[in-house]
Amino acid sequence: MSRLRANQITNENANGAPNFPHGLTVTGIITATNTQTNFSNIVVGSAVTANSQGIDVTGIVTATTVKVGSAISATDGAISATRYFGDGANLTGVASGLQSVQVFTSSGTYTKPSGISKVKVIVTAGGGGGGGGSSNFNGGSGGGAGGTAIELIDVSSVSTVTVTVGAAGANVNSGQGSAGGTSSFGSYCSATGGDGGGGADTAVFAAGGAGSGGDINIRGGDGDTGGGGGSADDTSGGDGGASFWGGGGSKVKVNNNRNHGRSGTAYGSGGGGGCVIDGTTYSSGNGAAGVVYVEEYA
Repeated sequence: MSRLRANQITNENANGAPNFPHGLTVTGIITATNTQTNFSNIVVGSAVTANSQGIDVTGIVTATTVKVGSAISATDGAISATRYFGDGANLTGVASGLQSVQVFTSSGTYTKPSGISKVKVIVTAGGGGGGGGSSNFNGGSGGGAGGTAIELIDVSSVSTVTVTVGAAGANVNSGQGSAGGTSSFGSYCSATGGDGGGGADTAVFAAGGAGSGGDINIRGGDGDTGGGGGSADDTSGGDGGASFWGGGGSKVKVNNNRNHGRSGTAYGSGGGGGCVIDGTTYSSGNGAAGVVYVEEYA
């Protein structure tokens, strides 16, 4: 085989690069600091062909990083794309939709997991305690339910959020029950607690609390008004108000087992009213504590 050695190769006029009208075959490696020639067709063995229509690879390409424009890069087996076309039906390993849930039944701190960009929060305040009875067969009102706020929040730039869960309103033997406590998810949205049920000797009924700051704000149900009378056939106390999550506690039953008023059963519901029957005091029910429910989405 002949060998050609030269410090420089030019065209025949010595004023430019050489022309290879019949092509150029290289069996070794080409290293170029700067290539100023446009190639209409490049063939690398039988595996890779590059021309104006794109690059066709029939074999395996090994590279540390592959970039396609500014939108797509592939490094160490992972592909990062700022956009893609199609419905993505055949993509795997891509997190989307609901990923996890956190439920707060007491105050604390929400910490966002890795990969979460949005959360849907349901914030419910505490329910009010039922009102107490007086004299004979006079029943207190049921406690009002806590309000609820529902909001979808972008947490891309958030790490933690302070969570407050409203306490349950306390029951009583007589007079007005205690109001439920306020719940909140940081400064994003909050809800106030339900009023305590009115005592049998008052005209106070228990209003439900209200949500605020949410995409949807819901009032809690009012507590039922208590009754009064002079015999066991008269109406007893009122039932607790229903919250977003369900019904409140049952009132004292004059002619049915004569139990104390029931506490709220669902998150944020009101307690049932109490009553005095044949000289015996049956206390009202406690309200139910609130809750903060967080759905996490990628």
